[in-house]
Amino acid sequence: MNIKSILSFAVITLLTVSITHAEKPVAISKGDGPYSLEIGVSVDVGNQKIMRNQNNKNTVNPSFAKTSRPCPPFCIQPMELRPGVETIGEQEIIHYAVMMSKGQKMPDGSEIMIIDSRTPDWTAKGMIPGAVNLPWTLLSERKGADPISIAEIMTEEFGAKEQNGLFYFDNAKTLVLYCNGMWCGQSPNNIKSLLKYGYPADKIKWYRGGMQNWEILGFNTVK
Repeated sequence: MNIKSILSFAVITLLTVSITHAEKPVAISKGDGPYSLEIGVSVDVGNQKIMRNQNNKNTVNPSFAKTSRPCPPFCIQPMELRPGVETIGEQEIIHYAVMMSKGQKMPDGSEIMIIDSRTPDWTAKGMIPGAVNLPWTLLSERKGADPISIAEIMTEEFGAKEQNGLFYFDNAKTLVLYCNGMWCGQSPNNIKSLLKYGYPADKIKWYRGGMQNWEILGFNTVK
């Protein structure tokens, strides 16, 4: 074999190895389902993006690698938390994040708000882009939340109206809540508190998989 043949063989070998080990794109979806607009590698959410880790060898964040957290308190949550509260997945929460970033409203005319229900020690590790933090303790009277501060959250953050000690939710926001995952009780506690104060169940969406599923699928987070 002459020098030219050897060089040609080496180039072909290098190209073959490069192609074999090239990272294949990690898209969000292939367009299945009602939210097919959110396809491709990344989605804009205001000045942020939602995308999955493009490293084909990436592994799960160690913070979400545990399989056997003690129950209680880390017990597996049901698929239907409460009647009327819709349980959603990743494509749905991305869809609501996109709608929210564009100022689009729900069919009933309500605005959208995505809520990370976790305490600050957890949110410091990263949140879903577009979410705001409302720790579950701020709506829990047993954790020290007082009626005045709860009323302020209901009216100033969620758009409810208060009159004579009663809340009216005709123009209240549709809330999309999540926490650490199917073993986490923080967003369920927030949702139970909201229902206790009369928040309409059809204005509440629950991403049950939370950060556990978000991290397993390689989605990015923001701090």
